[in-house]
Amino acid sequence: MRPNRPVTAALCAAALALTAAACGPGDGEAGGDAKPTVAAPLPSGGADGPIKIPQELKDKLKEHGFDMEKWKGGAWKNWNKQDWLREAGDYVNPIIDGLWDPDRMRDAEQPQPPAVDPDAGKDQGVTDPTPAPVTAKAAASPYHSTVPASGKVFFDGPEGSMVCSATVVKDPAHPGKSNMVWTAGHCVHAGKAGGWYRNIAFVPSYNNAGRPAAELKGAPREQVAPYGVWWSDWAQTSDQWIATGGPTGGAGAPYDFAVLHVTPEKGGNGKSLEETVGTALPVEFNAPAVPKITGMTATGYPAAAPFDGQKAFQCTDKPGRLALHQGDPVMYRIGCTMTGGSSGGGWVATGADGKPALVSNTSIGPAKAGWLAGPKLGPEAKGIYDAVSAKFKR
Repeated sequence: MRPNRPVTAALCAAALALTAAACGPGDGEAGGDAKPTVAAPLPSGGADGPIKIPQELKDKLKEHGFDMEKWKGGAWKNWNKQDWLREAGDYVNPIIDGLWDPDRMRDAEQPQPPAVDPDAGKDQGVTDPTPAPVTAKAAASPYHSTVPASGKVFFDGPEGSMVCSATVVKDPAHPGKSNMVWTAGHCVHAGKAGGWYRNIAFVPSYNNAGRPAAELKGAPREQVAPYGVWWSDWAQTSDQWIATGGPTGGAGAPYDFAVLHVTPEKGGNGKSLEETVGTALPVEFNAPAVPKITGMTATGYPAAAPFDGQKAFQCTDKPGRLALHQGDPVMYRIGCTMTGGSSGGGWVATGADGKPALVSNTSIGPAKAGWLAGPKLGPEAKGIYDAVSAKFKR
């Protein structure tokens, strides 16, 4: 699924993310052994004045063509499309207190499905028949009671403000106190043609009461973001996504996953994200083969018609396999009518221990809604997950 452009991007400050694609071979195949990409830590700032940026970071930004004179009060005055921060160590995402206000979150545009042929993958690797569409059902509200680990990721790109969906996941280094979030790679990095997105922030249980869009205009922030806004102080996606990912054609999609480490915008009360929302999902990197999975449930905030991006929806279906390019890992595919905006949302199935676990995330879909595909998580995904956990182990 491809991130969309916004209505306005008043403050395009320092943060980042992207767009999606699709593909992969036989079920159970792992992918390459490329090392995961590691992003650099981020400075933070407040609403009282300009963000304080270390001199070494200023020097790095200058090397990449950023005009520091245009930085004022924590906001970039413009963004040259050639100014992408691309390399892993270049990731910067300083906190801009209050940037994601309710109206800006509501107006951020949603990813649209890339042009994927409904018969994509035919005769390439292992691809099962195209699944029948499954009508997305509205998640019961309040979301904190039914899908407490789910939420929305907001970010800025050269074309404006965009959104994806995401899931709170467990951190092996901090049992019960995770600050880790799972989403799609195209929600943090633009892939082959670009770099890291900016102002990446996660809002758990967005619009918790499931109110219609009309009621959210001018709504207080606590109504839209009842558990706060959490900024990504670290982001990591696959080398494969960075090298080959794109908005159409399927390139990079089998590796279209990312892990964020987040921190509360206003310093918080000392509680972690997991403690704040009351839950976090384990991640299963050795999920059963497709024929052995009875069903998967995908959750997200679809926005393209007939949806408006303000409410959470779900689809449950028995998965099939989708393989577009020989040599790439197989992808899971389910019938689902969710549209752009659901990108990055978690797919949950029964793990090896018999309990619910995150086994994939929404990556792509056809031009017309009907099915979704997500990467099968293997060694590359585990490497990224473990690296983010280890980075913040104390």
